[in-house]
Amino acid sequence: MPNEMLHAQPVQDILSRAKQRAEAMKLPYAGALLPREAKALLEQIPEAKLVDVRTQPEWEFVGHVPDSVLIEWNTYPGGQRNSAFLEHLEARVVKTAAPVMFLCRSGVRSHHAAAAATEAGYANSYNILEGFEGDKDGRGHRGSVGGWRYAGLPWVQG
Repeated sequence: MPNEMLHAQPVQDILSRAKQRAEAMKLPYAGALLPREAKALLEQIPEAKLVDVRTQPEWEFVGHVPDSVLIEWNTYPGGQRNSAFLEHLEARVVKTAAPVMFLCRSGVRSHHAAAAATEAGYANSYNILEGFEGDKDGRGHRGSVGGWRYAGLPWVQG
């Protein structure tokens, strides 16, 4: 679907599809978005936030979404769960009715972050399916099967 068509879609239509996905997948948060839908919400809802929960090396070397909130779900280099995740989230993202969308490499860490945020009172938490890099292709490489970058959405590196 061309970006122009998606951006013209009403916010309520996007949120309704995200909610339907969450219900079908029995997810514990408000909804599951595709990358282009998340981008459209960021453009149409000024208070919406995108929280990238990957690690600092991923942000620097793989790239990240401009103006996203960067909070590690797992710490680098050990990979342990970031025990201060919710504390950092609450310090940087105000609880409002606006969507808070979580992004990771492929949608797994962001699923857990969206669930934790929901439990912490962020009622409009969403997971961005496919993540930043998408799933691995047949050769074991990311970036060619879904994801934020594959969709041609804005990102920066370094």
